[in-house]
Amino acid sequence: MCKKKIWIINEYAGTPKHGMTYRHYYIARELFKKGCEVTIISAAYSHFLTQLPNVTGKFTPEVIDGVNYLWVKVVKYPKSFCKRRVLKWFDFMFSLFKLPIETMQKPDVIIVSPTAPFSILPAWLWAKKFKSKLLFEVRDIWPLTLIELGGYSPNHPFIKFMGFFEKFALKKSDFIVSNLPNYDQHIKELGINRKFNYLPNGISIEEFDDIEPISEDLKSCIPKNKFIVGYTGKFGISNAIDDLIGAIRKLKNYNNIFFVLVGNGQEKEKLRESCSDLSNIVFLDAINKNQIQSMLECFDICYIGWKKKKIYEFGVSPNKIFDYMYSGKPILHATNSTKDIVTIANCGISVEAENQDAIANGIIRLYEMAPEQRFELGQNGKEYVVLNHNYQNLAEQLLAIS
Repeated sequence: MCKKKIWIINEYAGTPKHGMTYRHYYIARELFKKGCEVTIISAAYSHFLTQLPNVTGKFTPEVIDGVNYLWVKVVKYPKSFCKRRVLKWFDFMFSLFKLPIETMQKPDVIIVSPTAPFSILPAWLWAKKFKSKLLFEVRDIWPLTLIELGGYSPNHPFIKFMGFFEKFALKKSDFIVSNLPNYDQHIKELGINRKFNYLPNGISIEEFDDIEPISEDLKSCIPKNKFIVGYTGKFGISNAIDDLIGAIRKLKNYNNIFFVLVGNGQEKEKLRESCSDLSNIVFLDAINKNQIQSMLECFDICYIGWKKKKIYEFGVSPNKIFDYMYSGKPILHATNSTKDIVTIANCGISVEAENQDAIANGIIRLYEMAPEQRFELGQNGKEYVVLNHNYQNLAEQLLAIS
């Protein structure tokens, strides 16, 4: 049994009760089963949370499925692309210097998994104080994300300031982990000679024993006897739904193909308005996580796409793609990543990102396939994700790294 005491610092770590994101909840739960004592230090507010935790002060402890959460009260902001969100980053970082360590177990390992990399500084100082191993985990590459998707100049003072913290983290941590398969390319481009450990996102097999059906009202929105192309997830700039809509317009002669887009996000209303003239598409609100598989069962194929940006060349590891794979449905993936899981697992078709003609042709290819071929692709994905991306195995890999 593992006896390690582990801190995970991630201001966006959620729970099934509170909402996204789930990576560290599942990893921590598996570590707890192996005898580790895990504390997740997360912000009590983020735009990912659907239900905010109840906080009674600056730091509020809560035990969830054997995992110790320490919710940190921070400033709130109205939307994800808001300058007030930056205040929240610094609020969280400065709060970490004041952790109530008298009530916490001394850590053997500190995992810091930030979006903006500022929290590496207090994590590094705590690691020095406790003589703990420091593991820096990269799920999104910042500040490159702000440059590529936010349109900021690499020479902007704040971008350079953030870049200093990124390099500090890469140089000072004992281990580097990323869920991006090509992250080593980015490290090299920064001129840093360090190895990294690939630890992708995954699935929790156990949660699929508690699948909840979608409502009859939702089912009624999905036509029967049509070929359903589906999407579940966020409607953001990076999700390339506008390219899918462009492809839909090219398929106007295929009356039997229908598109179901499920989720919320800042781009949703704009996207809905852009295709108000189309009769073969429906937008549905986000559903509970344990209803996702029930929704995917209604689809014939699943779509996921990205913008054609340099940042995605380092790879992607979205949770939705693993949900798609477990559902046994073939996937259409619009990407420019070289290590593309859909190609590796042979569970669908990958096409060029932002190429609306290629997306449309990919849909047609899957539509015209024999049902047996689509079934085989879907089964390939399910077998691959169960073998390579279940959180029980990923937790063991994390222990081996640290």
